Amino acid sequence: MDLSRRAFCKVCAGFVALGPLGLSGAKVSASETSKQSDVAMLVDVTRCIGCWWCYAACKKYNNVPETIKPDPEQPPDLSPDTWTTLYPVKTGNTWSFRKHACMHCTDAACVRVCPTGALSYDESGFVKYERDKCSGCGYCREYCPFDVPRLETEAVSGVGLMSKCTFCMDRVKDGSQPACAEACPTGAIKFGNRQELLEEAKQRVAGLQETDEKVRLYGEHELGGLHVLYILDDAPEVYGLPENPGFPVLASVQENLFKPYAWAAWGVVALGLALNVMIARARQRRKKEVN
Repeated sequence: MDLSRRAFCKVCAGFVALGPLGLSGAKVSASETSKQSDVAMLVDVTRCIGCWWCYAACKKYNNVPETIKPDPEQPPDLSPDTWTTLYPVKTGNTWSFRKHACMHCTDAACVRVCPTGALSYDESGFVKYERDKCSGCGYCREYCPFDVPRLETEAVSGVGLMSKCTFCMDRVKDGSQPACAEACPTGAIKFGNRQELLEEAKQRVAGLQETDEKVRLYGEHELGGLHVLYILDDAPEVYGLPENPGFPVLASVQENLFKPYAWAAWGVVALGLALNVMIARARQRRKKEVN
């Protein structure tokens, strides 16, 4: 059986991918990013009206293909062309919605398992993604407890590159807010300092609990603290969120097991991928000669 280029890359990367080593040296540990100056978004499902403006604004700003306003009965899943969507919940004849995108965890599984440094912690606290460093190994997709990253296969190389929410990093660096937060007409999405948003969220929750005891805050402590916080009016599972998101034991063990072999393994990946492409081209030439 022939080994595809993407499969070969993933197999070779397996020697190190589960023990993430930022080859650029740009990675920062999770503990170093959890600080008073971190930014975040607060998403309040009690204020969301399902207008899908956040979805449209994300697509427009990031120049990904736009679509018509989605049907809540068949909401679009995250994809290489959809970095944020809504998770709909129907109770009787009433719809509720949760904005769904990268959670930008303080202790992010995707950062831990990324072998190339494509995923790292930004100094503002969110998970930064550098597409040009992505190997397409897919481990971020496999280990994310929120099922966020998606892979897009490149036509030329045959390797899948990951896509996800970038927290509108360039906008944030310029002092603006993410496109989704700016577009929200009801204040269901609020951007700002994480500590200040936490204080506001707790006040909102306390007020809402006077009439609905199911209201709760999600994201304060999960995975070291999420940089997308939620005010939920029901259990996390109702809104498609794990009650206790965690990091797989297997990945945690492998994280430290293969670090010494990172450079050697990536040399093997590069050499093997080149050989695989050469062999494939030689076969194509032979077929043309026969025909």
